[in-house]
Amino acid sequence: MIKILVSNDDGVTAPGIKALSDALSTSYQVMTVGPDRNCSGASNSLTLTNPLRINTLSNGYVSVSGTPTDCVHLAIRELYIDEPDMVVSGINAGANLGDDTLYSGTVAAAMEGRFLGLPAIAISLVGSALIHYETAAHFACKVVAGLMKEPIAQDQILNINVPDLPIEQVKGIRVTRLGARHKAEGMVRTQDPAGRDIFWLGPPGDEQDASEGTDFHAVSNGYVSVTPLTVDLTAYDQISTMQQWIDKI
Repeated sequence: MIKILVSNDDGVTAPGIKALSDALSTSYQVMTVGPDRNCSGASNSLTLTNPLRINTLSNGYVSVSGTPTDCVHLAIRELYIDEPDMVVSGINAGANLGDDTLYSGTVAAAMEGRFLGLPAIAISLVGSALIHYETAAHFACKVVAGLMKEPIAQDQILNINVPDLPIEQVKGIRVTRLGARHKAEGMVRTQDPAGRDIFWLGPPGDEQDASEGTDFHAVSNGYVSVTPLTVDLTAYDQISTMQQWIDKI
């Protein structure tokens, strides 16, 4: 039976990971391994200075005292007797659109699966209420089934964003490029009870490039956005130009 590793960045007890695991379990053998706390914004970070501890919960999920990347790496290298066939990360509570993908632990978990040679997708639910996890789970299952029949390039993952709507209200699926946000708002300075300055990250910037064809545009118009992301970050089209620049310095 096809084996799927499910992970996330919102934590192993988050509603999104349960909705995803339950939906996939109807057709596949699923192992669910997630961080023991909310790790949103962890990106591709690994835990290098502390040991990782695991705890199996009453529902069979495995909790890890590490980052989303730790979870996927540990599961594939140590927890699975036989390697899984795919990594599915999510369902994230909120968007992973445009620049968000650089910081997203949800996307990073999928990338780690791809680094270890497995097809992988990341899936997020976009909206303010975050009610319709079943919609995101439905489209996750459709994409997984498609990947099983026809794999994509080995250097790519799929970043999927689903509008927070009932399934019947979703207009369809669009393949998109990443949009972009304006730069983030400034830091928020407050003080702790001892009068010392502390800082909070400000809210993300508003949409800057949300034109037709972007992930922002698709989701805001009621479509599921599927964006292929290349794991190899090399700007190959710039190598020759950069060599000429280097030769001049």
